[in-house]
Amino acid sequence: MCPSKVADGGERGYIVPIGGAEEKEHDPRILKRFVRLCDSKDGANIIVIPTASRMEDTGRRYEGYFRELGAAQVEALNFTERSDGNREDWLEKLTRATGVFFTGGDQLRLSTILGGTKAAKLIRQANAAGVTVGGTSAGASILSEHMIAFGSEGGSPRADSVRLAPGLGLTNRFIIDQHFRQRDRLGRLVTALAYNPFSVGIGLDEDTAAFIGPDNTLEVEGSGAVTVVDADGAEFSSMAQVEENEPVCMLGLKVHILVRGATFNLHTRRASAGSLAKR
Repeated sequence: MCPSKVADGGERGYIVPIGGAEEKEHDPRILKRFVRLCDSKDGANIIVIPTASRMEDTGRRYEGYFRELGAAQVEALNFTERSDGNREDWLEKLTRATGVFFTGGDQLRLSTILGGTKAAKLIRQANAAGVTVGGTSAGASILSEHMIAFGSEGGSPRADSVRLAPGLGLTNRFIIDQHFRQRDRLGRLVTALAYNPFSVGIGLDEDTAAFIGPDNTLEVEGSGAVTVVDADGAEFSSMAQVEENEPVCMLGLKVHILVRGATFNLHTRRASAGSLAKR
């Protein structure tokens, strides 16, 4: 699904993928920053979409978190059937939102229930018009055009270590993987890039987010790291030659490890230590 076009003179809203297990009580700096970005003259109006989760209280819990952080209005819309994605009353609520947040769970539930619905189209258009859209864990994976549906753990890329599916399509510039260091997912992210070298791979540790602004600059927030894998200068890939269970040879990859305050520009593909360099 291609990103919606930004109107002349307009700016896309922030895209905020989170690696999962974000701090919600003691120092919820990621969710707090998300609420600030959603602020408007009438306060932040956030729609939570807990569709990826099978836990009944997920939506209610995030409603509580965002209210405690100062959101003026929060409502969870739990799309459980594809017909829900075309409900006029829920679409109306999405049109008034200043922020949309996808919870964690199973990203395939999100893509199969929401994909191709009016709600999915409306969220893409809203982000192109300036609305902040974010998500955690599975809710992070769904944000890009190409989504990692599932895969195996391990540091080495193998042809069968990842399966891709269409995501929400807010952008085609990156592919997200989450719980990155905790679940040893470097191999499957590199494999995804072997299939699609155009995109930048973004591996998000838990309690770590990438705040991606309208200028396509990614800034890291949280307690962990973001691993950026850039295949733009790749010199060789054996993906077209290997059997499914064989490792993939890739030459010329560039890898950056970014922590809070560091940045990466998805357009120029340049990394910066950001505020860290001034310490």
